[in-house]
Amino acid sequence: MRKGSLPDREPLDAKGLSFAVVAARWNADVTERLLDGALSVLRAAGAREVAVVRVPGSFELVSACRWEVRRARSAVVSLGCLIRGDTPHFDVLSRSVASALAQLNAAQDVPIAFGVLTCDDHAQAMDRAGGRAGNAGREAAEAAIEMARLRKRARQAPRPLRAGAPGARKRAEVR
Repeated sequence: MRKGSLPDREPLDAKGLSFAVVAARWNADVTERLLDGALSVLRAAGAREVAVVRVPGSFELVSACRWEVRRARSAVVSLGCLIRGDTPHFDVLSRSVASALAQLNAAQDVPIAFGVLTCDDHAQAMDRAGGRAGNAGREAAEAAIEMARLRKRARQAPRPLRAGAPGARKRAEVR
């Protein structure tokens, strides 16, 4: 098992599920590899529909992910690549993109998988986009499938009856 990788799990099954993959065009040589990895996982798992949405850069991922969540997707995959430069711009962007996507994910019912690389240099980004360190696009798509399945199971689970509702048992009084 690779450092930081998940233990074995059930085979991925995306049959009947609909996904959007939102990919930034900035650092396209990296993000295209992330996109290829994500699409290969979703297609191999039998996704019913996969929409690809491209945005200018990682900052714009948040708006596009929000729009795709509203389109009744099973899950959304966000893909981008931020590479450290000589100014604080990288720090500002990486924090704000990660924070905004996390907040959006927590506020929505549709899972948003995080596939945004934050790298020190281009070589590190390429390593994480299909090189020595795997493909973060594949990993984000795998997470999206798992979360979409989990969401579907949770929505199908019977809900407990409210206290006082017809058929609900009365609580035993504890003295």
